[in-house]
Amino acid sequence: MALESVSALILDDNAHMRGLVRVILASFGMRRIEEAHDCNQAINTVTHGDIDIAFVDFKLGGLDGIEFCKRIRLDPDSPNRYLPIIMITAYSERRRVIDAINAGVDEFLVKPIRAVDVANRVNAVIERRRAFVDLAGYFGPDRRRRDDPRYKGPWRRSADPGTIDI
Repeated sequence: MALESVSALILDDNAHMRGLVRVILASFGMRRIEEAHDCNQAINTVTHGDIDIAFVDFKLGGLDGIEFCKRIRLDPDSPNRYLPIIMITAYSERRRVIDAINAGVDEFLVKPIRAVDVANRVNAVIERRRAFVDLAGYFGPDRRRRDDPRYKGPWRRSADPGTIDI
């Protein structure tokens, strides 16, 4: 995978984790990699830079990765509502995954991360990106992984009020 022309933002309050993700991305050929340790710094980077993909930690000091996603997806002043967001977290409980999906995350990676998993998620947001949907209270990639041709309603699920609830 050659990513020389792709730029990334790594949002994580842990410098070691930012360094690890940086090394992995650089090994794919990515040359422009920005780092942020909090949501406000990350929003500023996205606003003033040309960022193609964001790697976001779920748990941060202060505002968390979910808040970053919501600000990118839902804020009318967002610098890039379509920014591909890959969440990296040690929290893999189903509820947290659902929270991330409902915030507009494109892909999800569980720590400890492996280079092959990062490559697969980057490939997914570059080569196989899901279409975006704009619903009441949600803007982001279609939360469906596959279409059900039998379903004919306006929502993905008949009881869907605009969020997934498992």
